[in-house]
Amino acid sequence: MPTTDKPSFFITTPIYYVNAKPHLGTAYSTILCDVQARYRRARGFDVKFLTGMDEHGEKVEEAAREHGMTPQEWCDNQVPFFEELWRTLEISNDDFIRTTEPRQVRAVQYLWERMRESGYLYKGSYDGWYCVPEETYFTESQVCKSDEENHTEGRHLCPDCGRPLERVQEESWFFRLSAFQDRLLALYDEHPDFVMPDFRMREVRSFVEGGLTDLSVSRTSFDWGIKLPFDERHVTYVWFDALLNYMTAVGYGQGGDEAAAELAFRWPAQYHVVGKDIIRFHCVIWPAMLMAVGEALPGHVFAHGFLMVKNEETGQGEKMSKSRGNAIAPQDVIDLLGVEGYRYYFMTDVVPGEDGAISFSRMEQVYNADLANSWGNLVSRALNMSAKYFGGRTPAFDGGWAVRENPLRAIAEGIAGRYAAHMDKMEYVGARDVVMELVHAANHYVEDSTPWAVAKDPTRVGELSDIICNLLESIRISAHLLAPFMPETSAEVLRRMDLAAEVDSDDLAAACAWGQIKGGVEVTKGAALFPRLGGKR
Repeated sequence: MPTTDKPSFFITTPIYYVNAKPHLGTAYSTILCDVQARYRRARGFDVKFLTGMDEHGEKVEEAAREHGMTPQEWCDNQVPFFEELWRTLEISNDDFIRTTEPRQVRAVQYLWERMRESGYLYKGSYDGWYCVPEETYFTESQVCKSDEENHTEGRHLCPDCGRPLERVQEESWFFRLSAFQDRLLALYDEHPDFVMPDFRMREVRSFVEGGLTDLSVSRTSFDWGIKLPFDERHVTYVWFDALLNYMTAVGYGQGGDEAAAELAFRWPAQYHVVGKDIIRFHCVIWPAMLMAVGEALPGHVFAHGFLMVKNEETGQGEKMSKSRGNAIAPQDVIDLLGVEGYRYYFMTDVVPGEDGAISFSRMEQVYNADLANSWGNLVSRALNMSAKYFGGRTPAFDGGWAVRENPLRAIAEGIAGRYAAHMDKMEYVGARDVVMELVHAANHYVEDSTPWAVAKDPTRVGELSDIICNLLESIRISAHLLAPFMPETSAEVLRRMDLAAEVDSDDLAAACAWGQIKGGVEVTKGAALFPRLGGKR
């Protein structure tokens, strides 16, 4: 039961399929959430950061069969790959949910009962097209339109992934999705930032305006799923199951006072972060489900784009493919950039919401320019000079240092607010720009103030003290602002200035106020934070 007086901030990744090992796309979604979760903790929120695994459905059953395992064995075999990568990438999730857990079974069966009471369920027969890999139903008109666009003859391909569709004919329970068209459009009108970025909202609105059909939400042709409590011949359609994980994790359907208190504190979530390929489920089906049972809707669904590989000859982005030989695995990037460089590159050089063309040459360019030459170089030079000129310590400054005018203090004024204006909307590139303005200015300040020349004149020791303090204070503030992106590096920088107590600060604005560097404390120069890369690929 919550005992904090901090406001809740609940953010979720999509839950990932167990049919393949984690890839750059799944890692991208997860780091997007991790950066936001770390930022919100630094702002004083009580954060719940959820990720997990989607373990039911026909394609899971098929994958298990192909590997000579039961579905549960297959799921148990795949989950450790995700958990290990999240640990490697410094993911700070508070919960990891699996849809095969008893809490999810309880929640889904509770939802079925509430849906039945709502009047938005009915039993019928489904006869139509289904894509097993995408776990998506398609109407005859959608299939025909796709056939026209792709010029297919004698076969039907999935409009989303291009793979062959299956004809499904079976008894099914249906959700009256068609009844929610007007309410969904009203939602989009009243909350235009429900779907982010705004161009994704236009896609969702266009889909709903085109008309909604009732959704088949149970299957009888396989049994790897959660059974309906009132009709055990049927198992739950995988999306009707998967979407509920967000509420399951905060107590929905669990019973008892503790679960009820958790649900009241945590729900609705502030952010669902998903790939653009599943916005239809999260921005149409999910809110309709919640409306049907009278539950609150999440604040925002943030849909990010796809990661493409940049063709160095054409300059265009291409879909990653093993057959093309351009597939990149997370470990490949970690081997080049390290974990912190990996996080920084994907969060600050790929615009969240848009497709991003990535390449090893661009990764190396960003790493060298921003991390090795700018941030890492600033930290190294400033700490080395402080240690060299002040006996291994920070300057023992006088009380007037912090209020004296200087160009770095002018840039730092209000920096937390400018940064927050971007971070609050997951505009990580803009947030990076705010921080790097100070970092670049500090590097220029070193050249302009020439501390090595000032140090030669004993009468200018006060001026030298101010120069070094201005640099160290700029570093301290930058470390706080870069912490959501590179938590271990920022913690290390603060420790080197005897500021370990600031690492877990939960008042970002106060932490970024100018004038808090400690005087006369030991400085640790340490090894280079980001050794320059020299064309490893």
